[in-house]
Amino acid sequence: MMSGEASAPAADRIRVVGAWAGALEADLDGWTVPMLRAEVARRAGDVEPDRVGLIFGGRVLKDEPPASLRQAGLKGNAKLLTTLTSPDRAREIAAEAAKAKAEEEHAKRLVRLWDAAKSLSQRHSDGSYLEHEDYNLDLEDQSGQKVMFGSVDDMKALKMALMLHQKGKTLMMKQMFKEALDVLVMAEEAFSLCDAKLIEKVDNVPMLQLDIVWCYFMLRDISRLEVAGTRLEKARSGLESSHGKDSTRFRLLQAGRQADLAIYVRLELLEGVVAYHNGQSEKAHGSLTSAQVKYLQLQVPDEAIAMLTEMGYSTRSAKRALKMTGYDIQSSVDLLCEEREKKTRRKEEDLRTQSEIMEQKTYGRTPMNKAVDMQKLRNLTTVGFEKYLAAEALRVNENDAEKALDILTNPEQNCILQSHIEARRRRQSLRGLGSRPSSSRAAAARIAPAVNNSQALLNALPHGGDGNPPEGNDAVEGIPPEGNDAVEGIPEEGNDAVHGNPPEGNDEQFVNNAEAMHNDEDVNEDEIMSDEADVAEVANPNPVAVKDAAIEKDLANALSGDAFDDYDIDVSNEGQAIAEYLSLLESAATS
Repeated sequence: MMSGEASAPAADRIRVVGAWAGALEADLDGWTVPMLRAEVARRAGDVEPDRVGLIFGGRVLKDEPPASLRQAGLKGNAKLLTTLTSPDRAREIAAEAAKAKAEEEHAKRLVRLWDAAKSLSQRHSDGSYLEHEDYNLDLEDQSGQKVMFGSVDDMKALKMALMLHQKGKTLMMKQMFKEALDVLVMAEEAFSLCDAKLIEKVDNVPMLQLDIVWCYFMLRDISRLEVAGTRLEKARSGLESSHGKDSTRFRLLQAGRQADLAIYVRLELLEGVVAYHNGQSEKAHGSLTSAQVKYLQLQVPDEAIAMLTEMGYSTRSAKRALKMTGYDIQSSVDLLCEEREKKTRRKEEDLRTQSEIMEQKTYGRTPMNKAVDMQKLRNLTTVGFEKYLAAEALRVNENDAEKALDILTNPEQNCILQSHIEARRRRQSLRGLGSRPSSSRAAAARIAPAVNNSQALLNALPHGGDGNPPEGNDAVEGIPPEGNDAVEGIPEEGNDAVHGNPPEGNDEQFVNNAEAMHNDEDVNEDEIMSDEADVAEVANPNPVAVKDAAIEKDLANALSGDAFDDYDIDVSNEGQAIAEYLSLLESAATS
């Protein structure tokens, strides 16, 4: 808008000095800082608005957040100082602003990533009832068996660390080393929340240290050499503790396979690089020479790969198996068959887990907002109780198996419990809930381990991660059948969460509560819905936090479920670096 236009709204005069001097009229309530900047740029000779600086009251006016001139502090007859930067300086300022904005967005994403990993780590960790779940993560040992150890907090921290570590490795594969480094440092923080005694015998943490230093190397961050040396010492010490001296324990667990060879190529290369830059030429030469020997061992003959691909295996799988078995064809075939069987078992287990999670949701939540304990439910059904009845007994008794058993074995209370369930089914039918299927879907996600110590099958912590929804999800969509016909009489999630919860040792109170619930079926529909809304509010003292679905999906998709994934490293970069630094050492020795 130009001053003096007849169509302009009521405007205030602004006095401008500096790069352009003069007076202009502006609508202080309608104009924004970018509009004022554009007008001054036009009057200064149609220069680029980015080159115009606006100073008022000793402060620079910013374009964001968007605000009117009055909100920015300008008043009628205000005096405004303008500056005009050179085109190059304007570009520098714009670049700095873009960089600052990118860093701010990156910081926000890291916060979202941490929060999402924390949320995912809590899935089913303490029995909390989580509505509309999409992923469920379990820890497994290398044979695919689920493991439980330490406290609930240790489990959560380890799951967080493994997810963040895997996400960092995914970024490394994309050559995004700066971004990966930030995520890996977050994983290190998560590992620090675990009990140190629980993780000192596994290779998760030393592998993380190695990945962090590899990011330093790929970023050519020579300034971190001192820190890098310390991290590499921790990595070697941790790997020896986990794998045994000269990897003897690892080879024993892996039936003589050398799956960890690529890891030691990278470790010895980095040790040589750090020694070289610290002026320790002899140490650097020893580390680099050892790394080169291992690197040459990993160069798989094309003929061996061709033999396996002719059997129907992919080139990548064939090459990996050959590297891990020292080019032994029969051992490679055995390894590939084992991995195929594991994948089939994992898929079947994922489908069972999906089905169990969805079944669990149909039983509703306890008064303390927990899910029905499926293991305790299995124990009760094993001795002959009907599943839906046993589930309700556990639900109203906060998963106390002894109290649930007391109700189930008491004929009078058992009858009342059945009446209660039947009454609720009738109320659901009145409200039409039975004809509305749930749209939620649960996909099992797994953290697959690669634990390397002598007690791995008993109580060692896992290594690695997986969280992709299993293949073949269409077979189990996670949608309860209409009317809950799949499990007769089972209430839908969240219904009547606190109805019928008997105080300990007070059978009469339980009977009275159950009878009152049975009589509820005569109440009109509106009153029922109102009462249940009040009950739900009381029964849910710990509402589930809003989920960051996009970040959670990103984390889950980063997980591979492959126990050997961390050891399957393409060492081509390492090979080039080994040759480069050996050449530098040779040049220094002859000069």
